Amino acid sequence: MEMDSLPNGNSAATNPSSALPNPAAAAAPPSSKLNQLAESLKLEHQFLRVPFEHYKKTIRANHRVVEKEMSAVVSGLAEAADRDGLSRDDAVNHLTSLVSRLQGLKRKLEEGSRVENLQAQRCRARLDHLESADAENLSEWNNVRVKRILVDYMLRMSYYDTAVKLAESSNIHDLVDIDVFQEAKKVIEALQNKEVAPALAWCADNKSRLKKSKSKFEFQLRLQEFIELVRAENNLRAITYARKYLAPWGSTHMKELQRVFVTLAYKSTTECSTYKVLFEPKQWDYLVDQFKQEFCKLYGMTLEPLLNIYLQAGLSALKTSYCYEDDCTKEDPLSQENFRKLALSLPFSKQHHSKLVCYITKELMDTENPPQVLPNGYVYSSKALEEMAKKNNGKITCPRTGFVCNYKDLVKAYIS
Repeated sequence: MEMDSLPNGNSAATNPSSALPNPAAAAAPPSSKLNQLAESLKLEHQFLRVPFEHYKKTIRANHRVVEKEMSAVVSGLAEAADRDGLSRDDAVNHLTSLVSRLQGLKRKLEEGSRVENLQAQRCRARLDHLESADAENLSEWNNVRVKRILVDYMLRMSYYDTAVKLAESSNIHDLVDIDVFQEAKKVIEALQNKEVAPALAWCADNKSRLKKSKSKFEFQLRLQEFIELVRAENNLRAITYARKYLAPWGSTHMKELQRVFVTLAYKSTTECSTYKVLFEPKQWDYLVDQFKQEFCKLYGMTLEPLLNIYLQAGLSALKTSYCYEDDCTKEDPLSQENFRKLALSLPFSKQHHSKLVCYITKELMDTENPPQVLPNGYVYSSKALEEMAKKNNGKITCPRTGFVCNYKDLVKAYIS
C-alpha cells in the first residue's frame, strides 16, 4: 500500500523521516475534504439560479413600465400637436398631466432601481458565500447549508413564519428565497379560498415564460372559472365566458373543452363520474399543486424539496433488501416507516460485498485495520482497541456493554 493511503498517525511508524514537521504538508487541507467540497458545490445550481431569475424578472417588469408610460406620454404629445384650436389653458393642463405622469414614472423607476439593487446584492452575497467555502470551515459551511435546506422545505410546505424565524435567527436571509416564496404565498392562499384572480394575474406577469414552456396552467384556471359559473347555474354567463376566454384554446385543447362544455347539460348535481369529478373540491387542490410546479420551473427550482432530494441520496446508498426484514436493526434509518416511504421509488444499493465499520472510530475494517473479537462476542477495529489499551494499561472496555477484559484476550477475525 502506498504511503498516501495510510492514516496520518501511522505514517511515521513506516517511514521515520515523515515524523519531522513539514509546514507545507501541514498547511495543505486533506484531499478528501477538498473532493467533498467540490462535489457539494456542484449541487448549488438552485442556490444561484433562483435570485438571478428573480432579478431578471424585476428588470423585465421595470422595462415594461417604462415602455408603457413613455408610449402614453409620446402619444399624448402627438395628440396635442395634432389638435387645432387648442386653447392656451387646455394646452397647459394637458402638458401638466403629462409632466405628472412622468413624475410618477420617475418614482416607480426609483423604487424599481432600489429593488434591483437589493436583488443584485443578494446574488453577490450568494456568490461570496460559495467562494468562502474551503476545507478549513467545511463543518460550519455545511451547517449553514442544512439550515438553508430546512428553510427551503418550510417555504415549500407553507410554514412561512417558521422559515422567516429560522432565517433571521441564523442570519441567512440573503441565502434563502423567502421573498420569492412570498409571491407564491398570495396565489396559493387565493386558490385555497377558491379565487383565481391572483393566479391569473401571475400568469399575465409571466405570460411569455409560461408560453415558452407550453404551460397549461392558465387554461386550467379558465376551465375552473367556467365550472364555477356552471355550479352557480349562471349558464348564460358561462357561455359568454367560454366564448371570450376558452375559445382561443380550442385549436390545442378541444377534447378537454368538449368535456367541460357538457357540464352545462349535466350540472353540478350529476352522478355521472366523468363529469362529477369536475365539480369536486379536489380540483382546487390540483390547481395549487400545478401552480407550485409551474412556479418552481419558472425560477429554476427543483420540483422536489431539497430536503427530500438530499435524504433520498443518502437513503439510496443504505437501501438493501435487509432493511425491509422484520429483524432490521433500529439503528438503520430505513427501519422507520417515513424513511421507507421516502425511499420507496429508489433502487436498492448495489452492494456486492459487505463492509465492516468499526463502532468506535466509524472507520472501515479491512486487512490493514482488521476486526478483533472481544470475549463477549462484540467486534471492533484493531486500531480502536490498540489505542484504548494504550490509554488503560492494556485493559479493554466494551463501549456497548461495559465488559472489561485484557488486550491479550482478544481474538483476531479474518475477512474472507
